[in-house]
Amino acid sequence: MRTYEDFTEGTEFALGPYPVTREEMLGFATEFDPQPFHLDESAGAANELAGGLTASGWHTCSMLMRMMADSFIVESSSQGSPGVDFVKWLRPVKPGDTLTGSCRVASARLSAKRPTLGIAKMVADLVNQEGEPVLSCEYTLLLLTREGIAA
Repeated sequence: MRTYEDFTEGTEFALGPYPVTREEMLGFATEFDPQPFHLDESAGAANELAGGLTASGWHTCSMLMRMMADSFIVESSSQGSPGVDFVKWLRPVKPGDTLTGSCRVASARLSAKRPTLGIAKMVADLVNQEGEPVLSCEYTLLLLTREGIAA
């Protein structure tokens, strides 16, 4: 199990690949973000920014979460996150895209109030199969230290 001590500044975790399917996009959009350009090809084509059927940005964030869970979070001492500093959707995600990327530890420190809790600032970036950036975000990850796990 990875603990706070394994999240040193500069540590990078590979993400993906994650194949994006039309069915998954439509299912997410139907339930959580039913904007027309997420549900219908012709509405997507009529949207100047979308240029066709596109995944919801929130779906893209969910795909990122899945990739981070598979890459490093599930096998870590993660205690969750107090929040996301920013998310940028840089390019529409389309059916048939394959997403890959990385998540890097930008900084890490121990909590002043709880010395068995580490605070890691994380930067995640996703690209499509053409290497085009589709998402960038920064968030805080809370992790127990080895001492915190033993307690």
